[in-house]
Amino acid sequence: MSVQTAKRLETVEEYYFSRKLREVRALAASGKPILNMAIGSPDLDPPKEVVKAIQEGVMVTGAHKYQSYQGIPELRQSMVDFYASKYKVSLNPENEILPLMGSKEGIMHISLAYLNEGDEVLIPNPGYPTYTSVSRLVGANPVYYDLTRDSNWEPDLENLSKNDLSKVKLMWINYPHMPTGAPGDTNLFKKLIAFAKTHDIILINDNPYSFILNDTPTSILSVEGAKEVALELNSLSKTFNMAGWRVGMVSGSKDKIEAILKVKSNMDSGMFQGIQKGAIAALTIADNWYADMNAIYKSRRGLIWELASLLGCTFDKNAIGMFVWAKLPEGIDAMEFIDDILYQDSVFITPGNIFGSNGEGYIRFSLCVTQENIKEALRRLKNRGVQFANNNKVN
Repeated sequence: MSVQTAKRLETVEEYYFSRKLREVRALAASGKPILNMAIGSPDLDPPKEVVKAIQEGVMVTGAHKYQSYQGIPELRQSMVDFYASKYKVSLNPENEILPLMGSKEGIMHISLAYLNEGDEVLIPNPGYPTYTSVSRLVGANPVYYDLTRDSNWEPDLENLSKNDLSKVKLMWINYPHMPTGAPGDTNLFKKLIAFAKTHDIILINDNPYSFILNDTPTSILSVEGAKEVALELNSLSKTFNMAGWRVGMVSGSKDKIEAILKVKSNMDSGMFQGIQKGAIAALTIADNWYADMNAIYKSRRGLIWELASLLGCTFDKNAIGMFVWAKLPEGIDAMEFIDDILYQDSVFITPGNIFGSNGEGYIRFSLCVTQENIKEALRRLKNRGVQFANNNKVN
């Protein structure tokens, strides 16, 4: 029996990391001592209070029943309180915030709620590949806007406005930006909101990295008038080391949340109550959690800078977030470079061009790697006999 797959599958490829990690696992299974420095999957534990909360939550009467599509009221309230405390954003817990099973599902829900076949979506280049794949899966057309080092990885909105934007319905932004670590700020958000209002576009800020090595966490919803045109995705995955728990949220105006809920309520049957209880504990954690976590990431980042310098890369020490975005010496192909290191030295690094054409010539290091493993990577790559140090310049 042969049943043809849907035509939408012809518009996308398997996610790079899904495919590449099978290759990496095969190398590890063959005995290669692989060091994975590519994936932004936190290796640190969640707060102890969070683990205790889910353990206790499992025993609560009714914990194993279907749950509300909107999450339990206590979870929504804790998310609202978190936004008020950390971002100075006021939200209504009844209709301006919606818990998600990870913010990645929110990308699909928002796209299904707003995009028709043939609609256009503004997507950053470089940017998170899922923005493109989801747009294509729902029949919309990705339209890429350039982010470059010369513009501090921020869009040229004046130039973008010269294009025909009549078919554009959504614009994805992501600050702090992945993969580059550009922080973004309130002034940028004000310009983006004005742009979205002018062109009647819904703006979505994907904001999972705002507490990683960043002293000024910011939400686009803190800007006056933002709710008219903007949504924000957020996640507990990076901030609280809960990637496998799949807890995120989307916030915005009542009408937009209701539209997303129409999709979500037809896609799942609610989040396990024990996980919701753990999420509440995370969102109410004391501030020393952030300082302690960032002290670890800061130490790791210093070693990653050393490794990037060894490879002759340039990088920005003012970048924030969970990664180091590094420019290879001119003339080096990133894909070939990372495969050479993977197969010769058993070190896996992300090639920048998987994030778009403006990622050509870059590589991305994750900070989700122990200091011991980063030091081991330094040892291995020093033994390559290929010295890039003379080319090193640090911005």
